[in-house]
Amino acid sequence: MTSLTPLRRRVRSGVAFALALATAVTLGACSSNASGASAGAQCVSSDVALADLPLTPDPKSHQGESTACLEDVGVTPVTTDAAPALPATVTDNQGTEVTVTDTSRILALDIYGSLAATVFGLGLGDSVVGRDTSTSFAGASELPLVTQNGHELNGEAILGLNPSVIITDSSIGPWDVVLQMREAGIPVVVTTPERNLDNVGEIVGLVAAALGVPAAGAELTSRVTGEIEAEIAEIAAVTPADPADRPRILFLYVRGNAGVYYIFGEESGADALIRALGGIDVADEIGWQGMRPMTAEALVKAQPDILLMMTKGLESVGGVDGLLERIPAVAETPAGANRRIVDMSDYEILSFGPRSASVLDALARAIYAPDASGAAR
Repeated sequence: MTSLTPLRRRVRSGVAFALALATAVTLGACSSNASGASAGAQCVSSDVALADLPLTPDPKSHQGESTACLEDVGVTPVTTDAAPALPATVTDNQGTEVTVTDTSRILALDIYGSLAATVFGLGLGDSVVGRDTSTSFAGASELPLVTQNGHELNGEAILGLNPSVIITDSSIGPWDVVLQMREAGIPVVVTTPERNLDNVGEIVGLVAAALGVPAAGAELTSRVTGEIEAEIAEIAAVTPADPADRPRILFLYVRGNAGVYYIFGEESGADALIRALGGIDVADEIGWQGMRPMTAEALVKAQPDILLMMTKGLESVGGVDGLLERIPAVAETPAGANRRIVDMSDYEILSFGPRSASVLDALARAIYAPDASGAAR
């Protein structure tokens, strides 16, 4: 089975900050029906393995944009009768000792929706009483929102739900609201804001320990790790053996309404994602570290065959047509010439959590079998 060791690339906290800032500023202004965007693509259930799909002969030169999307089946818990052993005391990511005595009313809040997915995966979904904007999977989407204007925490909405414990990280704020919750006597457990394919177990372990279900945490970690490894192996089976034939991929983050254009490079999380997908991370080739404002020179130098983007980001520039118009340098790359843009939900593509294997699968289908599923356009 494929090891995750080559994927040990840390996502720096700056990623979380920049995502939170850019998304909070412009998320509400993004149209869901922007011309040329891929938001209308429909996901369909399929039991056909990736290797058995009609694969594109050459993933480098395929023409046309695709949307990778997940069938919304929610998060499958590892147990249906979780029995938290309380009180539970943990030292969180900030070095704060927190004791949890009640898990009957849980809030799990971050920019990715991965903390709520973790709580549901641990079998405590029925105790979750509210959600952030990113938590939109089946089983959680009808919960009351405690965020506004994108990812801004609303202290009044949180207190109105009378949570017995809050699980969060520094990717969401303002931080004064988090401190307000602590001052109100609510136990607040802060996890790392870093997200990658290799620290899922770290986050799951802390959340499970805080909620008094460490055994469920170990089981969920084992399941998710196994699913990720199996998916990477499945993708590797359809990846061209010769590196020269593998797609050159670049992650482009845009928020057109705010004039935000970034390339995600090494240690941004996108690098690990691209490698897991069997692609060549061209940001690494041009020495692009972390998240940095895009330059036309860097984009042309990278010469990507495929651009990975967030769906709302693509919508914010008017879809592929708008992207080519706003950033002429895109047209000077193979990705632009072939309109080879693969987009995925902002709340899924870099979430790295219990649904990571499904995210990889959806992206792999859009890259290697774009004409075979309902996710392709």
